[in-house]
Amino acid sequence: AGPLVFCQCCPDSETLAMSFASSLDAEPLPGSDQMGYILDPERIPAELEPFRGRLSKNFFEVRKQIINFVKEDVIPFQSIYHQQHLEEVKKVQTSREPMPGEDPAYARHGVWAASPSCLAELREKAKDRGLFNFFLPEVGRLSVLEYAPIAEIFGAFHLANVAMNCSAPDTGNMEVLEKYGTPEQKKQWLEPLLEGTMRSAYAMTEPGVASSDATNISCTIERDGDEYVVNRHKWYISGACRPECKLLVLMGRSKAPGPSDAIHRQHSMLLVPRDSPGVTIVRPLAVFGHIHDHAEIVFENVRVPVTNMLLGEGRGFEIAQGRLGPGRIHHCMRTIGTAEQALDSIVHRSQSRTAFGKLLANQATLRQSVAEARMEITKSRLLCYLAAVQADDHGFKAAKAYIAMTKVDAPRMALKIIDEAIQVHGAHGVSQDSKLSDLYIHVRHLRLADGPDIVHLNTIAKEEIQKKGSVLGRMVSGANKNIRKYGKFDHVIPNTHARL
Repeated sequence: AGPLVFCQCCPDSETLAMSFASSLDAEPLPGSDQMGYILDPERIPAELEPFRGRLSKNFFEVRKQIINFVKEDVIPFQSIYHQQHLEEVKKVQTSREPMPGEDPAYARHGVWAASPSCLAELREKAKDRGLFNFFLPEVGRLSVLEYAPIAEIFGAFHLANVAMNCSAPDTGNMEVLEKYGTPEQKKQWLEPLLEGTMRSAYAMTEPGVASSDATNISCTIERDGDEYVVNRHKWYISGACRPECKLLVLMGRSKAPGPSDAIHRQHSMLLVPRDSPGVTIVRPLAVFGHIHDHAEIVFENVRVPVTNMLLGEGRGFEIAQGRLGPGRIHHCMRTIGTAEQALDSIVHRSQSRTAFGKLLANQATLRQSVAEARMEITKSRLLCYLAAVQADDHGFKAAKAYIAMTKVDAPRMALKIIDEAIQVHGAHGVSQDSKLSDLYIHVRHLRLADGPDIVHLNTIAKEEIQKKGSVLGRMVSGANKNIRKYGKFDHVIPNTHARL
């Protein structure tokens, strides 16, 4: 098994959906000509043109269906969604009591609020259009490449992601249950997840170990008769606070540490009902100082049936590798859509503000920012499409270096453009009247989700270093022939012992 990094925390589509819904409360619905290419069914990104021969007729039909869904259903619902969310938050703030073991300081925070009731209606609309559970290949019938430009739409319109039941961490958990679950596990957990009647969370991250190396995961899974007993401490478990969450897909150590060649056979994945005795949600956790739906959880002698084991003991890394590959590239696809939002905000601001006697749009420095942003998005989109093609042609495992490249590149690119957008907007860019600060927080924490940048950079470097040296490399590098001629270094033994 290759290096595995786990999801530090998943970007929260519902949080972003509510944030952007609030910005449309008093605004008229824009016309189609103001939507940009991302909602133009007749246009595709120019970067996709070299791959046009790979695009099926189904891709164009499905993309048009989703664009119509966003225009006709999602955007009109955003203000209703926001208002109902505020009502649910008010219920929590006035009446909710802390659960046993919970930090009472956060007991009435809005993070515990139920999803707005209108979401059920919007999901029915998605079902009627055949778009529900769109992330599943048998629903969308798309290649990885074809999914990429559609995921950009989800990155710009987060409520569409939620309405179509395509939100993390549920998507990854559903894929795991579909691929590795028993018929009984699918009946109990997968079916309600696919129906959207419950939510789930993915419990891997631990606060007491360096979790970017997932072999450090210390949560114990010990068999006791017909049950497994779970102990230890997890945090940044995305989605676990919301009342709709009923299932935790947990990774823990089921075997004692053994020889190094068995290091990836010591962990397992277990299905843990969230309401199991001994599961204590201690508190919701913050991202950049703002509380989000990422839970800190303590597991104290939690007992679940042995039938809740996924695939078998010691198969945790095998499952995790299959789960994380698609998730990483999907994050990148959505992030490109977010970067387009940020660039659009720069253009909008530049056409509505004057400084030093002329529109910002006519300032050379502003034009430079716009041009550089477009170049960065273009490069990042092409890299993402290349990674998608590699995954289509060779599988996610063989494409891991390309996926690692786009996983590092896309959030870096988007952050740079969002930061420039904040600069262009000035104080307004960091105020509650702008959504740029929400975008910045979301994308910055994405550089930790599914592993920090340095782990992905290491994946890329290892593939390069493992290649055999080439004649070209030797020619360019060159050699000092006098070293061998005079032999004054023949006695030197290279010191390969690492030291600080």
